[in-house]
Amino acid sequence: QVQLVESGGGLVQAGGSLRLSCAASGRTSSSYAMGWFRQAPGKEREFVAVINWSGGSTYYADSVKGRFTISRDNAKNTVYLQMNSLKPEDTAVYYCAAGITDRQVVRGTPPYWGQGTQVTVSS
Repeated sequence: QVQLVESGGGLVQAGGSLRLSCAASGRTSSSYAMGWFRQAPGKEREFVAVINWSGGSTYYADSVKGRFTISRDNAKNTVYLQMNSLKPEDTAVYYCAAGITDRQVVRGTPPYWGQGTQVTVSS
């Protein structure tokens, strides 16, 4: 069992930056692929980024590529999402997720999810 708690959301102006954190607990949490998803009002939840267990492989949605960076610190059991050059269309609830493989995360079927943190980007 893995528990995930997100933090770092908030209100920021367009062009600004935020860093989200996801603290994981559970004996083997550092062995999971970790990812971020987001859900805007009235829209389906969408994949944002994933990082494999070692941090050596990452993959991003085209909409955030070049602006967002996912990273992890296994010593702290924490995954981060650095978001730069934010746009109003990035406004959403951001969710952290953990899966057995990065492919499982990208497919949107990881077994473990956090509660989400709100990110609002004003124009």
